[in-house]
Amino acid sequence: MLNVQCSMFNEMTQVNSPQKPSLEIKASPQLPHWLTEQKVSLAFTTYQAGKIFFIGLQSDGRLSIFERTFNRCMGLWATPQTIWLSSLYQLWRFENALEPNQLHEGYDRLYIPQMGYTTGNLDIHDVVIDKDERVIFVNTLFSCLGTVSETHSFIPLWKPKFISQLAPQDRCHLNGLALENGLPRYVTLVGQTDTPDGWRETRKNGGCVIDVTNDEIVATGLSMPHSPRVYQNNLWLHNSGTGYFGKVDIHTGKFEPVTFCPGYLRGLAFINDYAVVGISKPRENKTFSNLALDDNLAARKTDPYCGLLVIDLKNGEIVHSLLIDGIVSELYDVAILPGVKRPMNLGFKSSEIRQMINVGSGKSLFPK
Repeated sequence: MLNVQCSMFNEMTQVNSPQKPSLEIKASPQLPHWLTEQKVSLAFTTYQAGKIFFIGLQSDGRLSIFERTFNRCMGLWATPQTIWLSSLYQLWRFENALEPNQLHEGYDRLYIPQMGYTTGNLDIHDVVIDKDERVIFVNTLFSCLGTVSETHSFIPLWKPKFISQLAPQDRCHLNGLALENGLPRYVTLVGQTDTPDGWRETRKNGGCVIDVTNDEIVATGLSMPHSPRVYQNNLWLHNSGTGYFGKVDIHTGKFEPVTFCPGYLRGLAFINDYAVVGISKPRENKTFSNLALDDNLAARKTDPYCGLLVIDLKNGEIVHSLLIDGIVSELYDVAILPGVKRPMNLGFKSSEIRQMINVGSGKSLFPK
């Protein structure tokens, strides 16, 4: 477990521990009230630190922060009862073990890793569940959408038409997937390239959105786009290389920036008239260098941050934040848990999972 220090904004205490890595979390003053008002809790992943975090409320109204270790966890799909999580070489389904109004050590959700698929290291990014309860994920390594298999690493479902063959070469950096009416509709990728890691040369303006139902290009000229989502009849996404959260006019293909966010954007979820987005500190390497994000940060005389931002969709303003410092500097995905006050989950690093036994109901093998 991390040594976590949580404080309200501008009231941070430095945490240093020779035994445990440190993490500092600064919440804006009204974030707990917003969680109460919206009746939600939050979850997010950091592949860089290999953690899933749950943000809820304690009984006294203070923030509850819970984390577990899953190596290189990224894609996150969540409902109040079920969570899907991709990790380095496995895809996990968690189920809530608690009955309505039941608490476990003060938590109203206890997510247990009930089923896992061993996929190999496919570099899975976004994960969704379609209307038929089928899990579909972005298989970034093979430049395709895929699903799980009882006998194989994955089953390919779709690939961009410019990808000539399925190969473990991350040819276009396919990363995001949006459902519409419960079915896959839009994907984001960094470059329309068909060579190993070819997308790295198109980071500044080679990103695009594709409609998977007809293989048509919806929008081009984007910079490392991520996290497409259909919400309130709009296609929202992050133009991450610029630092802008916004939406795409699917008729004109134009990206309409809504909010500049001080960091590299990944992860997007909605509740009512709010968006929750994840921001990261860009890595100091070629992939994240010489992007418009650098100039946009410099123009505003601000450094990049890591954390979550709550954006009011009515005016594009950032109204709440959860800023993170220390061992965690990059996030990937964000999820909202409606009707959940204080969630937790089990992992594999402690003995708790050995003692947690949840008995189901069913028909007798030999009914009398």
